[in-house]
Amino acid sequence: METFKQSFGSILFFTDMDVVKAYADNPKIATYQYDEYNWSEQAQGNAQFAVWTGLEENGLGVNIQHYNPLISTAVKAEFKLPSSWQLRAEMNFGSIEGNAKDKDFIDDETRFKLFQ
Repeated sequence: METFKQSFGSILFFTDMDVVKAYADNPKIATYQYDEYNWSEQAQGNAQFAVWTGLEENGLGVNIQHYNPLISTAVKAEFKLPSSWQLRAEMNFGSIEGNAKDKDFIDDETRFKLFQ
């Protein structure tokens, strides 16, 4: 956490699990009950990607961390957040101090499958 103190700010992404559960328990959409949890995760990914892209397009450096559940209790207490809010990610943004380091990736032939 110390390494992020020089950032301009941090964005915390939460999912209100009470809302997700209400959708999942809604008998009017019983066919999709299981999918509500998956869709909440997909919505998180979309939101994080959109915010990251917007910050980057404005010349800011961005990184995303997933320290939860390690920091979840402290964050909820600090900001007096409902217990139903689940911390999903922490996005830090600020000036670009250097190029991103190279990352190792799984070979594309292994990562992706093409079915014809």
